[in-house]
Parts: sequence; structure tokens; C-alpha cells
Amino acid sequence: MEATEVVLVADVGKSRCRVELRSGGELLGAADQHGFPGVHVDNGPTLAFELLLETVSLLPPGLPVSTLTGIGAAVAGVEASAEKSQELATMLARRFSVPAAVLSDATAAQLGALQGAPGTTLIVGTGAVAFRFDEAGVLHRADGWGPYLGDRGSGRWIGQQGLQAVLESHDGGPATSLTAAAGALVESPEMLPGWLAANENPYRAMARFAPLVLHAAEAGDAVAHDIIGEACRILTHTVKLASGGERSSSPRVAMLGGVVGSEFFAALLRKSLASAGIEVVAPLGDGLDGAALAATRRGLIQERYIHRDGTNWPD
Repeated sequence: MEATEVVLVADVGKSRCRVELRSGGELLGAADQHGFPGVHVDNGPTLAFELLLETVSLLPPGLPVSTLTGIGAAVAGVEASAEKSQELATMLARRFSVPAAVLSDATAAQLGALQGAPGTTLIVGTGAVAFRFDEAGVLHRADGWGPYLGDRGSGRWIGQQGLQAVLESHDGGPATSLTAAAGALVESPEMLPGWLAANENPYRAMARFAPLVLHAAEAGDAVAHDIIGEACRILTHTVKLASGGERSSSPRVAMLGGVVGSEFFAALLRKSLASAGIEVVAPLGDGLDGAALAATRRGLIQERYIHRDGTNWPD
């Protein structure tokens, strides 16, 4: 591969920061570490910039970082502050002396999943959001409103519902094997509120209980199965909203995120979506692939949602 094809791509999220050095379709090296609160917070651009540089320093030695021709960074919090996102793009461009593109992690996921084409992507991780870019490049979004007001059907939501079911069972409600699963966290269900409050990130802590809910549901626990069924119904509704509801005659969606990595859950969700007339298509890539696309191509239909440094681009 020619050195002129080397690009740096990053996914700077709230839980993880991942960087990859790529040359065309070849992965030259990768590194990852902790995440950060988001570029929209006080001093957010500097926090993201320093974290990204620190993660780049963890790449294996001897890689051609000095021959970069572009940077694409999918960053948490971009949708909340265009000004700070632009600032981060400028900081990256100045540091590496190459064009830089900064975009939201959800936009990057949609770009990667559909390789720049219009369409809908459902992302189900700790949070949940459906993104659709129409033919004109206009964004249509459903949910993704955070743990207080949204992210329904997400890993956090599933885990929270599971923990609530444990407490309800403790109070005399339906028995569930989730009580035994929660025993790995606390000695008694009465201790769950204190355990959660002591967590630095309670939403991530609840999301980590989601795989146990999925396992219990797959094993036949009725309470857990009801939670998963409701999550599928909620996510199907989210996709319908993002897809334009009845205005979209044959909606299609690509699914990404850790929760849909469960074959059991993905199968139930595909069935729920199919019952609503929504076809599931295989994603062509992920958020890092979307960041790479933003770094190497201009004129995408999503351009208005990509923050570029404004320098070094060819005419």
C-alpha cells in the first residue's frame, strides 16, 4: 500500500476510545482504552484531543503515523455542540497536518453500516437510537435521548428492568431466576439500590446486567422473557418512527451494537421488525468504518452532519 493511503480513524466514546491506523482496506494497527464524557462538556475538545493522542501513543511502534493523509473521528457528544466539534477537528488537523473530520458516533455507525447510502440504522448498546438519512441527506432520528428521558429497549433499559424485577420479586411479586443472577452483585436484593448508587456510572452498571436477563430469557424464565419481548416491541416502534412510519412503503434497517450481538435477542428483534413490515439488512461496516469513510470521501449525503477542519482539502 502507498503511504498516501494511510488514515487514522477513531471511535472516542463514553465507555471506550478506539483508534485504528488503516491503509486502504488493510488494518495496520489498533489500540484502545477508557472513554470520556463527551466533546460537548466543559473543555470537551481538549479532553477528546488529549485522549485520542494518548490512545494513538499506544499503537504498536513502527507504524507510519507520520504519513497520514486524513483523520476521521466518531466522537460522543458531537450532536450537542457543533462549535466544539469543529474546534476538535481543527485541533486534530493542526496536530497531524492533515484534513480531519469529526462526526457523532451514531452518524458514523449509520455511515459504516450503509457505506454512505441513505437508510436507517438501529444502534442498541448501553443506549438505543435509530438514525435515518433520506435521499436529501436530512437526518431523521428516533430516541437516543439518554437514560433519563429515552434509550428505551437498550442494554441499560433491559438491565434496569431486570433489576426492578428482582426487587419486585423480593416484595412478593413473580418469582424469577434473575434473583439468583443478582446474587453475583449483592448478598441481598435489598442491597441493590446502594450497589447501584456506589457505581461511578450506574447506567453502564445496569447495562452489564442485560446479558444476564438475556440468558435467563433464553433459559425460559417468564419474567425475563417478558422484558426482552417488550424491548423488541419498543425498538420496533423506534425504527418505525425513524423510518417515517406509514410514509415508508418498504423500510429496511441495519442493526448494530453490543445487545444485538446476542443471536437470541437479534432473532427475536428481527421477528418483531418483520411483523411490522421492516426488513433487516446486514450492516456493511461499523462506526470505525464510517469514520474512515468521512476521512476519505467528501460530498457524502451526510456532509451537513460532519464537522471538517476546513483546511488541506483538495479543490
